[in-house]
Amino acid sequence: MSYTLQHGHKAPDFRLPATDGREYSLADFDSHPYLVVFFTCNHCPYVIGSDEVTRATAEKFRDAGVVFVGINSNTEHTYEDDSFPNMVKRMEEHKFPWKYLYDRDQSVVKEYGALKTPHFFVFNRERELVYTGRGVDSPRDTSRMTVNDLDRALTELTSGREISVPVTNPIGCNIKWEGRDAKWMPPEACDLV
Repeated sequence: MSYTLQHGHKAPDFRLPATDGREYSLADFDSHPYLVVFFTCNHCPYVIGSDEVTRATAEKFRDAGVVFVGINSNTEHTYEDDSFPNMVKRMEEHKFPWKYLYDRDQSVVKEYGALKTPHFFVFNRERELVYTGRGVDSPRDTSRMTVNDLDRALTELTSGREISVPVTNPIGCNIKWEGRDAKWMPPEACDLV
């Protein structure tokens, strides 16, 4: 996927099932001034390595009106770990502070143009994109992290400042595409950024 949602563009709508048994669309988050949509999954070591930092960021900015929505768009045919039942199990185990949605037909990931897991998209009150890219600079091993780009963007957004770095390159595993879009990659391909 070469096209990624551009700065200032509106958040594409969606209606997707979540691990809590409900379906959610963009409008379900209208009560929150700020929205973080991030493409994630169950198996990627870059996701697993940075989930607790993402949790801390989500909890830090919750009272400032920021809501996080995780979307898994990976086909389960590449990694069974990414299936919806395994999404439910992962949320039951970790109790992450976000909704976890399943983009089974991969239509939403194509609208957003997410490139990796994880890949973050931050939207303002008007649901215009103000930041996209990585969460941190070392997601696989956050003990080596020197920059938390997501935290910086949310600090600036919630304090009414201009986003100083609106775009970074996401670091992680490639989206696992279904069917004719698929390119099989071995597990070690997760090391490719």
